[in-house]
Amino acid sequence: MKPQNELHSIAKKVLQQEAEAIQGVAEAISRTPDFAQCVEAILSLRGRVVVTGIGKSAHIAGKMVATFNSTGTPALFMHAADAIHGDLGMIQPGDFVVAISKSGDTPEIKVLVPLLKRKGVPLAALVSNADSYLAVQADYVLHAPVRSEACPHNLAPTTSTTAALALGDALAVCLLESREFTRQDFARLHPGGTLGKQLYLKVGDLSRQNQQPQVPDTAPLKDVILEISGKRLGATAVLADGGELVGIITDGDIRRMLTTYEGRLESVRAQDILTPSPVTIDVDDFAVEALARMQSRNITQLVVLEQGKFNGFIHLHDLLREGLV
Repeated sequence: MKPQNELHSIAKKVLQQEAEAIQGVAEAISRTPDFAQCVEAILSLRGRVVVTGIGKSAHIAGKMVATFNSTGTPALFMHAADAIHGDLGMIQPGDFVVAISKSGDTPEIKVLVPLLKRKGVPLAALVSNADSYLAVQADYVLHAPVRSEACPHNLAPTTSTTAALALGDALAVCLLESREFTRQDFARLHPGGTLGKQLYLKVGDLSRQNQQPQVPDTAPLKDVILEISGKRLGATAVLADGGELVGIITDGDIRRMLTTYEGRLESVRAQDILTPSPVTIDVDDFAVEALARMQSRNITQLVVLEQGKFNGFIHLHDLLREGLV
């Protein structure tokens, strides 16, 4: 195995080379109108974006399709080699094809392009070689220039796939912003997993599962302790006669109170030991916002309000259970 310092040097060289390639792609975008015209053409589609490639380019194509679909651009993946064995049937009138190829001259691509032309669908070429067969035949050229691969033999697709991936992301984000695709739109397409929960899970979805510990501000200490212990959320809300929230008492407040009121415990009322103006959150706020407030204030629960009235608690354990922490 190579020494650690040599491995670090190799890794840095690869990352620097790939970063320079992405910078070159960024500069190439402004040299022709093709990128912007490609965005405009996709926005006006009646059909889907079909992304194709072979080898490592096929993997990049698959990732592009996933990104398109998740950001509001319907897309399909078609392997370039399988296209001529039946998969070409997935392309319908109104579709748009993006073909990815570093050289733009691979045999499979050369076979595929005339078939695409026959179908009459627009074709964009995502290539490193802007003079290649694919680029010349395409309606739009998405140029991802790469001088060499990060592989020391200039063989393994590394820099070229990174550049193609970055250009695909740029295309997807331009489409996203042009459509004014919102967080809510994103959430509708990502209902599962932690990402989805961050985007759609509301405070009320979690707090409604909890009990609602509460005592009047005149409640004696014994009642306060029983309420906190019985509801098992580590705190209780304190309400005035009209039901408005006036404060919160936590189990930590109880422990601190014991030294302050030593010998006078029977006279203690909730209003004597409450913390006024507790940190609150609304039932319709996102659960991830509840986590941010807890972390910023180093606390483990928030009082939940609905239309300004006490509605319950959300606890850090609720967020842990949902995988948001």
